[in-house]
Amino acid sequence: MSRSLCLGFLCLVFAGCRLPAERMPVVALPEDSPPLPYAELLTRASLIASAANESFFVDRWLELEDNAKSLEQTARFLAKATEVPAKFKDTLAVQAADLAKEAVKLKDIAKAKNVKEANEILQRITLKIRELRLE
Repeated sequence: MSRSLCLGFLCLVFAGCRLPAERMPVVALPEDSPPLPYAELLTRASLIASAANESFFVDRWLELEDNAKSLEQTARFLAKATEVPAKFKDTLAVQAADLAKEAVKLKDIAKAKNVKEANEILQRITLKIRELRLE
């Protein structure tokens, strides 16, 4: 009885164990796609920034460059977004341009593998995305 109980318990433990899911790469948006909703682009920017932080943390500089390129593209699309909250309508173009500039800087810093500057830019990017969040 106790053997079958231990065996059953071990089966449950092994069945419950699994590796964390792989992070899905963010696919580039087609340049000719129509404007996308603000919330979708903001979520996309947040996911890219998180992936960039992870790439930076483990010194995957090429991934960080790719994340910076994706973030720069997303910022360009953000400037033309639909369904923009009223409080961002007047300032979104400037904020999106600032985010795109930071993404370009991040791409250049990633090429140079400059840890200190990459960290500072990632912090600024995260804050910019946070300022644009929906409430």
